[in-house]
Amino acid sequence: MFNTLNAMVLAVDAAEGAMACEVFAMKFPSLALAAVLTLALAIFAAPGWAAQEAPTPRDAWWYLEYQVSLGPRNPGSDGHSRLIRFLQEELGRLADRVLVQDFTYFHDGAAIPMRNVAGLFLPGPTADAAEAQTDTATAVAAAAARTSSQPTALPSAPYMLIGAHFDTRPMADWDPDPLKRSMPITGANDGGSGVAVLLELAGVLATRRPPFPVMLAFFDGEDFGTSTSTMFLGSRQFAAAINPADVMCMILLDMVGDADLTIYEEGYSVSRHPDLVSAIWEGAAALGHASVFRENVRHYVVDDHIPFMERGIPSIDIIDFDYPYWHTTADTIDKCSPDSLRIVRDVIIEAIFGGRVAALYAPR
Repeated sequence: MFNTLNAMVLAVDAAEGAMACEVFAMKFPSLALAAVLTLALAIFAAPGWAAQEAPTPRDAWWYLEYQVSLGPRNPGSDGHSRLIRFLQEELGRLADRVLVQDFTYFHDGAAIPMRNVAGLFLPGPTADAAEAQTDTATAVAAAAARTSSQPTALPSAPYMLIGAHFDTRPMADWDPDPLKRSMPITGANDGGSGVAVLLELAGVLATRRPPFPVMLAFFDGEDFGTSTSTMFLGSRQFAAAINPADVMCMILLDMVGDADLTIYEEGYSVSRHPDLVSAIWEGAAALGHASVFRENVRHYVVDDHIPFMERGIPSIDIIDFDYPYWHTTADTIDKCSPDSLRIVRDVIIEAIFGGRVAALYAPR
């Protein structure tokens, strides 16, 4: 993300790089075989709904510790590749659909592969889930057969999109030590915290069906470059690939693990979509978190919500930008707190199930 004091431009600089979109087409061991191309996204049926037992619960702190154990997760690193595989596996066991989007970013003459990953959770028990209660093996085989001959598509009802970037900064350019500024960061808060909350939410939605479709999206390449023209790469690709009419709203989680968590209303979010901001902040207050979710603007932040906003999708950024370890080697897990992750998790669960957000977009 970029505070607008540093940069206010969100545009592709052709001199610095160009992006080419490709479609990922492979079989995951945990997925039910078939892939189709829809709006440059590959969509897979996932057998999470057909699990014989409830998914093993994992909380956001567990997911944060796992990510940090991988080391830096900047594109091209081993940690980056391992995390992508893990995201696919987790969503494969929890979600109704897994979506992947490959794209290549060309920078300084090198082709850098990147990938967005998303999981879709459908409302209510599906016919497939009912079959699974009778005969799980038969249900999985039947689902594989159906998806091999019929396209797997997005739901007809508008879905809530909740996103976070999973990549980490390849250089610690704000580190107080000049000798460390070329080092990649661990990114416990910036990169790890939003992902951790989303993955815990995936476990919640696997067992507690949402009242409307919910998509959890994990964006690549947010923190790759040195200016806004070489950042937010995955969210731009994702926003360009979806139909805005299919999306109820977009909620971005970024840097939400700070042990000293204070989340102010983000300026662009308030100026463009004040009703959505108010609905979520009111839900936070109803849960007793008004001291964390402050009802005033402190920063205008260019972040992964902007590409969706530019496509006409109601979009907001939930971010604690007052984090002294931003883009430094000191962004480590000891600066984060399980309590902070739980607060944000609860506020998002309220946004899904509480009715305030849905009421904004109900047919009139």
